Amino acid sequence: MRELRIHGRGGQGSVTAAELIAVAAFEGGVYAQAFPAFGVERRGAPVQAFVRFDDKKIRKRSQVYEPDYIIVQDSTLIKDVNVFLGVKKGGIVIVNTEKAPDYKVPDGVKLITIDATNIALKTLGVPITNTTLMGAFAAASGEIKFAALENALKRRFKGEMGTKNIAAAKQAFDVVKGAA
Repeated sequence: MRELRIHGRGGQGSVTAAELIAVAAFEGGVYAQAFPAFGVERRGAPVQAFVRFDDKKIRKRSQVYEPDYIIVQDSTLIKDVNVFLGVKKGGIVIVNTEKAPDYKVPDGVKLITIDATNIALKTLGVPITNTTLMGAFAAASGEIKFAALENALKRRFKGEMGTKNIAAAKQAFDVVKGAA
């Protein structure tokens, strides 16, 4: 079983990202499970969402404590939350930032930084980065195929909003694939 933990703030779409990643994974032929964890719900408060992937049915129902992958939607969380907690050696952490990292990443963990906010602003017109980071995750992890992610986004976002979200995800996918 492989596991993803998404760190974000309320209102950034972490839960939506987890759900759509799970849908894309399932469409790609694996079992997937997505679920959130948060305290008192309020915009801007730290939230986590989780996704599990496996080739067989997933019966585990606990939070994700030792993820293979981590997405950090808001790099300011790194000061307040230990986003790297439990990440497995050989894991991948994707951080939305335009800055060079000034924090310690655990040994044996690959860090990918991407300015998802800028991509979202230019493509969507708003600084909502969840679909952009889903594209980066697809490229970095190989857990989901871009075509499956595109289908999930088309079902969730209709018309022009769907087209824009797919474009943002594709741009991030291409940036990460180009850096690999």
